[in-house]
Amino acid sequence: MKAQDKRQKRRTAADRQAKAQARLLGGKSPAIQPGMQGGQYQPLTDNDLKKIHEAALTILEHTGIGNPLTELLDIVLPLGAELNRHGRLCFPRSLVEDIISGAAREYTVFARGSRAGKDDIHCDGNRVYFSNSGSAVTTLDSSNLKYRPSTMLDMYDFTRLVDQLDNIHMSGDTVIGTDVPDDFEHDMTMVYALMAGTEKPLCLSFRKRENIPPALKIFDLASGGDGTFMKKPSVIFGGCPIVSPLRFGRENLEVMMDATRLGLVSDIAVAPQSGATAPATLAGILAQVVAETLSCLMIVNLIRPGCPVTFATWPFVTDLRTGSFTGGSGEQALLAAAAIQVGNYYGLPNSVGAGMTDSKIPDAQYGYEKGLTIALAALSGANRVCEVGGMMGSLMGCSFESMVIDNEAVGMIQRTIRGIEISDDTLAVDTIHQCAIDPGHFLGSEQTLSVMESEYVYPKIMDRGPADQWEAEGALDLFERSKKVSREILSTHYPNYFSPLADQLIRSKFPIRLTPEDMHPECNRWRT
Repeated sequence: MKAQDKRQKRRTAADRQAKAQARLLGGKSPAIQPGMQGGQYQPLTDNDLKKIHEAALTILEHTGIGNPLTELLDIVLPLGAELNRHGRLCFPRSLVEDIISGAAREYTVFARGSRAGKDDIHCDGNRVYFSNSGSAVTTLDSSNLKYRPSTMLDMYDFTRLVDQLDNIHMSGDTVIGTDVPDDFEHDMTMVYALMAGTEKPLCLSFRKRENIPPALKIFDLASGGDGTFMKKPSVIFGGCPIVSPLRFGRENLEVMMDATRLGLVSDIAVAPQSGATAPATLAGILAQVVAETLSCLMIVNLIRPGCPVTFATWPFVTDLRTGSFTGGSGEQALLAAAAIQVGNYYGLPNSVGAGMTDSKIPDAQYGYEKGLTIALAALSGANRVCEVGGMMGSLMGCSFESMVIDNEAVGMIQRTIRGIEISDDTLAVDTIHQCAIDPGHFLGSEQTLSVMESEYVYPKIMDRGPADQWEAEGALDLFERSKKVSREILSTHYPNYFSPLADQLIRSKFPIRLTPEDMHPECNRWRT
């Protein structure tokens, strides 16, 4: 063999080794991308969808929604809504169908800073994105496997962890800062923690409508100055304006109304529980949750026609033996997929909760419950699959290690969304012919090398090596490996995406319950 050929082979081998090492180190995979088209899984027939729609219209027209605010009635009654004899707000079916036909079909949540234009989220059609959220009141301490009350510092830590996880496309209030009981201090510190911790698009929930105007000032400071936020909003407002069955919840309804007046996206979550706050039949809970969600769509569009709103039907399942919410059941996976199919039937931007395992630690139950619920939600074509990152214990707890595991699992699920491309090139008839004759395998084939990055997703912490290698590396399980990765990020990545001047202004005007010292590697909070 010529010396030049030998050098070329050495370089080729070195290149392959370098690429293999890069895959092990993580980073974005070229095999997947945010916003790929879902919709492959459809548990409902066209006739099923029509029946659910008709049932929802009947509920809205005759039963209506209880506890309407006078402020709301003053707006919607002159526009065609009605009060029935029970004092419940009802919507004639013709009005509902008119609103559905004229409602916004899409919206964009913009990324900020260096992510602007690259990591924006475009919710329309069957595009699928993944978001962490959940408002967990406890956080798992992996050193002793005990849950402790979540803090505002946890909110910052979870956000900056998500900032480094490529497959979680949107961040939110994953936990509640139980150490900040005052509503105003909590909401302002929450806004600060999320916007300091990442430039990814955000979804957050306010406790009171009065907290929106001051938060807008922080949004502006994060976006570049006065008036900049509204030009490209990087935040949507979450909340539960419906208290099932079929009643309004005052505080969240007020937030939704004010967000609508501003022209901002309301990311509602309507979450009745089967057999508790909704019928025990799966069809019945679908009929009710669709009616409840449509009522929010009605209010938004009667206040501001065409204002975007997320059609967020989040039917939850109850274990009827105990009355407890169960987030990881087969019924939950099925209901979530069906709810998304209804949203796509209407052609509306939608979301659903998934990955809400009932397990308390990342064990086998955790794995199959998360895998089932997230995969079906994604394959149904949910624009935003929420709650996926780190949530455990039926949404009561969150874990840094779980967030890392879920990020990797979501990458694999995204690959299933992409599907299989069938073409003359991918069918590879010529390559099969050549390799079958000589050398009798495909390992060194030009095609194999050319598609190994674009066709396959390579996990970072999932173990695919031989047993002797696993033993030599300490025989670590998935939880231990995820703990190592999460600590690597949390001990080094301390972003503050506010400029020094903006940070100073915010701290001078608002009660921010995070200290600069806690947002710096020298705090040694995560040193191992």
